[in-house]
Amino acid sequence: MKTVGIIRDRGQLTIPDSIRRIITWMSPMSAVTISVKKPDEIVITPHKQIIDYDAIWEKINKSREIVGKGRISASRFLQEDRNAH
Repeated sequence: MKTVGIIRDRGQLTIPDSIRRIITWMSPMSAVTISVKKPDEIVITPHKQIIDYDAIWEKINKSREIVGKGRISASRFLQEDRNAH
């Protein structure tokens, strides 16, 4: 499908209804990636954020094992500190 849009002030471009109707991933507040493939070509694709939850949990667990001067773990210290205030 091909249609015409107008780039407005501040570079704003409204995606025409005819395209929004057939693109299922496009909705208000959708995150998109905008790429320049050639000097006369811009490509808009859905933004896919890859989150490595295993790596995140590994770092969380490592931080919980840190022991400070008072021989108390960092997570235990934070918990006690929060409860004290």
